[in-house]
Amino acid sequence: MARPRKPLLSTDRIVAVARELVDGEGLASLSTRRLAAELGVSGPSLYNHFRTKDEILEAVADSVSAQVDLSMFEDGRDWRTALHDWAVSYRAALRDHPNIVPVLARGPGRRPAGLRLADAVFGAMVQAGWPPAQATSIGALMRYFIMGSALGSFAGGFVDDEAAYDPADYPHLGQAHLLADRQEKIDERAFETGLTALLDGLAQQYEQVRSIAQDASAQNASA
Repeated sequence: MARPRKPLLSTDRIVAVARELVDGEGLASLSTRRLAAELGVSGPSLYNHFRTKDEILEAVADSVSAQVDLSMFEDGRDWRTALHDWAVSYRAALRDHPNIVPVLARGPGRRPAGLRLADAVFGAMVQAGWPPAQATSIGALMRYFIMGSALGSFAGGFVDDEAAYDPADYPHLGQAHLLADRQEKIDERAFETGLTALLDGLAQQYEQVRSIAQDASAQNASA
């Protein structure tokens, strides 16, 4: 029998189908048996590419990290603009694949795309003049904020039922039943509001950092 021109399986194909399963049905839907069935192969065939289901999940998570744009750290944008644009790109990737967020929230571990992401943020902050310890804190802070925004929808947490919010019990929630219908707009506005506030606070800290650095430089020059 002639050999097929293309292999039935590849790492990329396994990851793509696994990602589709997680996106559509959640983390619990992914098993090696289910994945093999979706791919039209036998279960053991997967082990030529991945040793365990956890390895597949890690690869799926890293494929989502790889969708985050990092060009803003390389094209001359100032640190604040770069952080803003990166955060928007990062959240967009997570918004498209919300079910994998719990895996991503564990940190990059050994995942290459996740590590490139962390390296780019830290390197850009240090290059901008942030001390390494504070650059680390900024990377952590941004990840907490972005991950948190992707774990669920504030607006989507309210039901489309006016009777659920009796004014006698909840005098300030008379319009809460309208939130779910405006979910995307409300969540986007909330993210931008929080991101702006966060960056405003960092900008104030940055001025202090630069002032301290300039004072130290002046003292060294006069010594």
